[in-house]
Amino acid sequence: MSRFFHAGDSSSESSSSDEEELYSEEEEQSEEESSEEEEGSEVSSESESDDGRTGAARFMRDVSDSEESEDEDKVTIVKSAKDKRLEELEGTVRLIDNAKKINDWAVISTEFDKMNRQIPKLLQSGPIPRLYIKSIADLEDFLNETLATQKVSTKKMNATNARGLNAVKQRIKKNNKDYAKEIDSYRSDKDGYMLPEDEEQATPAEKTRKPKATFVPGEDVGDEEGFSTVGRGGKTLQYTPESILKHLRIIVESRGKKNTDRLDQIRVMEKLFEVAQTTYQKIRVLLTLISTRFDLSTGGTSYMSQEQWKSAEREFGVLLQELESNPTYVVLENAEEWEDDDKQPQPAAGERFRVPGSIVSCVERLDDELTRSLQQIDPHTAEYVERLADENVLHAVIVRALLYIESVQKDPKLQVPQESLNRIVMRRLEHVYFKPSQVVTILEENTWKSIPENIDSTIANRETGEDTGALVRALSTYLFAHSEGIIRARAMLCQVYFLALHDKYYQARDMLLMSHLQETIGSFDINTQILFNRTLVQVGLCAFRAGLIYEAQTSLQEICGSGRQKELLAQGVQMQRYSQVSPEQERLERQRQLPFHMHINLELLECVYLTSSMLLEIPLLAQTGSSPDIRKRIISKTYRRMLEYHERQIFTGPPENTRDHVMQASKALAAGEWKKSSEFIHSIKIWELMSNPEAIKNMLSEQIQEEGLRTYLFTYAPFYDTLSISELASMFELPERKVAAVVSKMISHEELAAALDQVNSAIVFRKGVELSRLQSLALTLSDKASSLIESNERTLEQRTQGTANAFERGGGAGGRGGRGGARGGRGPRTDGRGLQGGQGRRPGGGQFTGGALGGAIKA
Repeated sequence: MSRFFHAGDSSSESSSSDEEELYSEEEEQSEEESSEEEEGSEVSSESESDDGRTGAARFMRDVSDSEESEDEDKVTIVKSAKDKRLEELEGTVRLIDNAKKINDWAVISTEFDKMNRQIPKLLQSGPIPRLYIKSIADLEDFLNETLATQKVSTKKMNATNARGLNAVKQRIKKNNKDYAKEIDSYRSDKDGYMLPEDEEQATPAEKTRKPKATFVPGEDVGDEEGFSTVGRGGKTLQYTPESILKHLRIIVESRGKKNTDRLDQIRVMEKLFEVAQTTYQKIRVLLTLISTRFDLSTGGTSYMSQEQWKSAEREFGVLLQELESNPTYVVLENAEEWEDDDKQPQPAAGERFRVPGSIVSCVERLDDELTRSLQQIDPHTAEYVERLADENVLHAVIVRALLYIESVQKDPKLQVPQESLNRIVMRRLEHVYFKPSQVVTILEENTWKSIPENIDSTIANRETGEDTGALVRALSTYLFAHSEGIIRARAMLCQVYFLALHDKYYQARDMLLMSHLQETIGSFDINTQILFNRTLVQVGLCAFRAGLIYEAQTSLQEICGSGRQKELLAQGVQMQRYSQVSPEQERLERQRQLPFHMHINLELLECVYLTSSMLLEIPLLAQTGSSPDIRKRIISKTYRRMLEYHERQIFTGPPENTRDHVMQASKALAAGEWKKSSEFIHSIKIWELMSNPEAIKNMLSEQIQEEGLRTYLFTYAPFYDTLSISELASMFELPERKVAAVVSKMISHEELAAALDQVNSAIVFRKGVELSRLQSLALTLSDKASSLIESNERTLEQRTQGTANAFERGGGAGGRGGRGGARGGRGPRTDGRGLQGGQGRRPGGGQFTGGALGGAIKA
């Protein structure tokens, strides 16, 4: 039988109570409410049974009665967001008061920071709460009492409490400055200050009900002192000259925090600059605004947009203009910050007020951002050309900032560090050294036109800017005299690069050798090493243009012979097959890449290197080929490898690239076909990139004729007894005087066993004594022993770091075979053959080097 029909049973009563809970409108109720409902259900069941309702009818209830009873019993409390925040503030203040009772400064410090984070949200819906003013005022008083007690007491706090006390001590003074007026009014009448709190807190709620203000273009928004802006929730933001410093402090303190809208901060500061009235306000706003614009580009892979960069450059120009027109204020890096935001500084008569900031850092950041954008823009697009035009504007900014730093440094009271001036002079030099004279002249003219006539520089004035060489020399000389370390080395390299670029080889060579940078360049930073490599390559190209083939090949050997030209010159990342490069290293490598307009043409560089190697290696191969017992000397391993690969090919078609042209010219020159070799070299189109291609081609024709003559003499000397100079002159289309000079030089260098008969104008060849097997082995042993001694001495010098005496190093020049010293660092070879010009040109390798034994054999 169904349980619903047991009207008087207790189980039916409990089940009816359960069913009533299912049908109730409120599903989530506490245990107390449920128990009350159970009691009520029992009473109702009794009343229902009295009314005669039994069975299923018992569970039917009157809806109107239940709703009325629920409305009477339940009270719904709805709290606004403002009230919830006020409750949170009251809880924080309560925790601070409890911590003060037990002198727990660690808790006080934590809750004080939490309370300050709650205040900005409360300010959005009304004025500053009076409870907060009371709390910070009492906390400051309690802090002063604690500090006074600590001075008298001998008992020390524990470390945690002491850290909390110091943290509150540092922050509360700065925090309470913003609320000085409210705190003074609270301390004057504590009871009266706290009474009208509820009334005044209700007024902002009425204001927020007003409709939002709308901005109509053309209308003047705000009063005479400033303008108003409608923010979130219809809140009116007031920007007045008196509140500028407070707004700036809020922006500065929010830098580096997450979820900070920097664009919004920039818009706020632009409005603040419009409101600013005094020079101090404008300087402070501009310094903060420029720094915030730089914060938009964070990380090595991003760069400032052109619009933001131009805005920063324009604002920096306005800043310099303000500083020039008002010399009372000076921007210095070592200045102390003005902490009082309620009033502005009033410098005394004759004094100059120091504003914390850095003019040099702004210039460097503008330069770095432009360089970073040029690194990441495709150089073959119009965008790159458009962006490159900003370099003219940047150069004008650098010069103007240099003039300002010079004027400030003249005042001895300011104590401007010399390092600041050196950095900005170096930036100016780095924008000039790699450009041709014509470009630099135009750049300087446009720069000085934008600068007032009454301002001039003591380092490089207007007249110096007209002569590019004098400008670079003046900037470099100043850095030589006033700087040390990396800046001085970079200034030296920049001047050497500029001299080599303008075909002043001997000056560039002498300056590079006198600097001794090739010995210490390994200890410098990577960017300076890259500049050294670029300078070395430019010196080699300059030597090639001057017709100094051996010097050009020697200078280019280290860079071009490594096969890593892109990496060493920072013109690209060349991934090796088995290299293990981490993503961080690859990212740093890409950040060091130079913009495209600073690149040295790698194809031209390879062409110059291979052509120079050809003119030296082909005569050497001809000389050593006829005497296999003589140790072969290799000038360029890279060239030899290419030549051997080309000779192993069975079918060789017409040349397609620069390398093929040089290899075909090498084969023709080795076969004695100097005209054909000259045609192959002249057909290379890359020569058109040089300043005077016709002069380069004529120089190469003369070099090929001369080396063809030397190759012919090395190859066919064993087959002649005498040879007419006029015959050689007609074969190679050279003057007899030139042929006689070449032959005389070969005889004097012991490369040719012959004599020159000037009467009959002929060459008389001497048949040398053929060496026996024992003599050849003895000479080989002597050479190997000499090379072993030399490597041993080099190892000893490295271990003793150059402190060994002359006896330990092999007895000076005599023990080293008369060479000019060991090779040092990463620079050009200093063995008396290269840039030094010690022993002259000796491309041949057949002379005897066996000391006393070699002399006996020759005799």
